Amino acid sequence: MLIVMKPDATSTEIDRVLEVIETLGFRGHTMPGENRTAIGITGNRGSVDPAHFENLAGVADAIRVTKPYKLISKELRPEKSIIKVGNATIGGPELAIIAGPCAVETVDQVFAAAEAVAKSGAKFFRGGAFKPRTSPYAFQGKGEDGLKILADVRDQFGLNIVTEAMDEHGIDLVEKYGDCIQIGARNMQNFSLLKYAGKTRKPVLLKRGLSATLDEFMLAAEYIMAEGNYDVILCERGIRTFADHARNTMDLSIVPALHRYTHLPVIVDPSHGTGHNYMVTPLARAGVAVGADGLIIEIHPCPEEALCDGAQALTPVQYAALVSQVNEIYKTVENYEPALAIL
Repeated sequence: MLIVMKPDATSTEIDRVLEVIETLGFRGHTMPGENRTAIGITGNRGSVDPAHFENLAGVADAIRVTKPYKLISKELRPEKSIIKVGNATIGGPELAIIAGPCAVETVDQVFAAAEAVAKSGAKFFRGGAFKPRTSPYAFQGKGEDGLKILADVRDQFGLNIVTEAMDEHGIDLVEKYGDCIQIGARNMQNFSLLKYAGKTRKPVLLKRGLSATLDEFMLAAEYIMAEGNYDVILCERGIRTFADHARNTMDLSIVPALHRYTHLPVIVDPSHGTGHNYMVTPLARAGVAVGADGLIIEIHPCPEEALCDGAQALTPVQYAALVSQVNEIYKTVENYEPALAIL
């Protein structure tokens, strides 16, 4: 059920609707928009009778929602959500670029990458303190010590920190040191972790699972939002297919598909999406061209010495060239007006 409030509805009228929802044993989720406030209802196992709300002051309409996802839907919020991360935003008028090394290795390595990111004009820095690796013998990250280095990067360069958490303890630590909690592809359907992230008040960057469908991806975001955290960013990072020329298959078709159904911002990760340095810039350009709100890019001052994913990392020089190109494409996409069809 979706309750649409009148444009001039007062906070008292909105609170009254929330009170009725709670009395019925459900949970209300208030989503203010540019022209209206919508209230989504979760916790109901069946349909909710619109009569409970139709005659309440300030209510414009009560709409049944038939899709399995409610809070991420454009039915709830027609305009795109702009997510505030630290002192910057994702989904706004600027292309959001999140860049940095795959893993935090040393202070010198991280600070060299951060200098390049700050110089490019980007406002977000990525780096893994916890690394989910296929092999238990591979580098697993520096843990809390790595998060402390990332916090130093924010203090020195003014960059907002995006970093992955693999469990509830990790989420607590990222809340303490970072600005945005990343949920990696392997944990996209770790529902208890998604619920825990939903109870935080840090933005969550949710990566698409290795084989996740569109609906599975959106419902994973719904898990987070159903717990009250509405600051979710969706990230396409490549899926597993039969192809072997790249680490993963970058499914750029999901970007316009997500924009069709959800108000949440969508970014793409051409680094993990390809696994090869020479593919990153072309796929970044393509991602922006199909409508991505941002990019997440891996860079390393010496990729050949990286402890994790060096093959897909850009050098600072390559990264600077990428930023220049994608910003130009983004300007073109943002200003594009489709020609009228000729009948």
